[in-house]
Parts: sequence; structure tokens; C-alpha cells
Amino acid sequence: MIGFDRVFMNFGEKEVLKDVSFTIDHGEIFTFIGPSGSGKTTILRLIDMLERPTSGGIFIDGTDISSMKDRDRIAVRRTMSMVFQKPSPLRGSVFENVAIGLRFRDIGNEEIQARVPEALDLVGLGDYQERKATTLSGGEMQRVAIARAIATKPDILLLDEPTANLDPVSTETIERLVSTLKDRFGITVVLSTHDMVQGQRLADRMAVVIDGRIGQIGTSKEIFYQPMTRAVARMVGVENILEGTIARNDQGLASIEINGTSIVATTPLSPGTPVTVYMRPEDITFHVKDGVRSSARNEFTGRITKVLPIGPMVRMKVDAGIPLIAVITQRSYEELGLGPGVTTDLAFKASAIHVVERTEAD
Repeated sequence: MIGFDRVFMNFGEKEVLKDVSFTIDHGEIFTFIGPSGSGKTTILRLIDMLERPTSGGIFIDGTDISSMKDRDRIAVRRTMSMVFQKPSPLRGSVFENVAIGLRFRDIGNEEIQARVPEALDLVGLGDYQERKATTLSGGEMQRVAIARAIATKPDILLLDEPTANLDPVSTETIERLVSTLKDRFGITVVLSTHDMVQGQRLADRMAVVIDGRIGQIGTSKEIFYQPMTRAVARMVGVENILEGTIARNDQGLASIEINGTSIVATTPLSPGTPVTVYMRPEDITFHVKDGVRSSARNEFTGRITKVLPIGPMVRMKVDAGIPLIAVITQRSYEELGLGPGVTTDLAFKASAIHVVERTEAD
């Protein structure tokens, strides 16, 4: 339904997008994740025809909109609605704020009187029609902006960091609404966010945008557990990134040598292949030295060298012959008697390791 074909975008001498290609299917929630300034918003603005690419093709339902004449662009833009990160309330009532998009489209008053309450009910603000929009909270105004967008009955809804400045309760409300729009109306939702977990919660598929390029496209499982590059891995919190060589492989169960230490992982790659291995810190488990063996194929004894509390979790650096980073709950950390300088047993499964053949580019 939406496609980019080798799109480049420059603002003056600054190259914002570099050879970007992807496709978004009809009716899916597609999320662009990445740090601020990576190019996510520019991609949404190009889809919404607010900008023209420097080069490359942008397609909506097979039509190249990048070279379309201005008079033809209006009809295409009216099939889309965009909600910006910080929507500004207009003077007047909430009703009029939602109705303005319909008035721009020359929708009759009778239809407006039907659509606006319907849209406000959908976002949970059915009783807010007569309120002054300027008195609303940030979360309420964001929902009004979404109501304004969906009142036009778009085929494509573009959301640019829709919860970046909202409290957790408002964020949950917006996320639930986004899922409802897809499930009830089949709207194609394209979302940008720097919140990795939000992208994981909402997306059917996601693209990691790093420095103006698409680092990887896939399901949340593929992105978070099977990163293909170091940059993507770091972006999504895969902190254990190690280089080694496959020593043996017995029917897909490989022994990988890493600086004199051997780990076991699942991979079809052949012995002698140089590899990079990725593992999430949450996939490492700890147990006290009580003689009880873990079911995991990789068991080590390591010394905790650094501890950092992160809310209800604890992040630890461990020297186990190879440097490892682990994250466990604060409760488990205390019950196991862990701490800086403590020697402990740890384990991780062969299936928790993602193995990628290492190339010169790495």
C-alpha cells in the first residue's frame, strides 16, 4: 500500500534520509523506531506529502506520489491524516477542533454533526464537545487530535511520537486507541516513536531508523531478539555483543570459541566461520552455588564487577571468562545475595543466542 524505493532526502547540505526503501501493507500497524533526529518524522512527512524527496520514488497504492502535480496531490492527501507530536489546540470548543478537518473537506453540516460525536466517543471524550480546547491536558488534547484525524475517515493514519510528552495513563489510553483503529476499521497506522517498548507493544512490523538509514525491518521478535547489526542491537537493548569463531557444529548445535571461552548456540553456520553473537541481558539467569544444575546448555561461574539499579530491575556486569551484562529483578538480586565482588553461578540457553556471520563491514 505504501512504498519507498531508494529515497534520499536532503535539507540544504544535510542528508537526512539515505537510500531508504520499505513497504507497508494495507491494514497493518507499522512502527518506525529510532533515536531523535534519525529521520523518522521526515519519513512520515514524505508519506503525508508535506515534503518532496530529493530523489527516489514514494508510492501509495502503486501510484508514485513523489512526482505528482500539486492539483493531484490534494486528492491523495485527503485519504490520509497526520497527528503531530505536540498538537496545538485551536480557539473554540472541542467540537470545533475536531470538525475543522471536515470543514476543509467541504463536508456538509449534517454529516459533521454525526461524525464529530462519533469520533469523540471513540477516543473516550464524548462529554467534552462544548469544552474549550485550550483548557485540556496534554493527554486529552492528543486524543482530540486523533479524533480530528479519524473523523475524516482516512485510509492511512500517521502518528508522529504520539505519546512522547504524556503520562503513563494517557500513554496507555492512546496505545489502546491505536489498536482499536486497526482492529475495528482496518486503518493503516504508521507510527514513529523513540520508545522501543511502545513499538514492540503496538507494531505488526517495525523498522529501525539509524542515522537516516533503515537498519532492519521485521516483527518485534525479529528486531528485539534477532538483530542483524551492532547498531540495531544497541538500539533495542541487546547489550551482549561478542565476536568468536565456530569451532564445531553438530546438527545445528554449535560450539563457538570467544577469547578462549566456549559457548553453545543454535546456528546452521559451518566450523571456521567468524561470527558475532547477540544476547539480551534478560536471558541470563543466576542461581546460588548449591550444586543444582541448570537445564541451560551454557553454565558459568562469574564475578560481579559492577551493579546499577534501574527502577525495579538491576543491571550487572559479570566477568565469566567472557564479559556479560545481565538484568534481573531487584527482588531476585536481593534473594540471591548478589552484589559487587560476589562470585555466582549463571546460565543461558543456546536458543537465547543469535548468531550472525561476521563480515569485513562489521
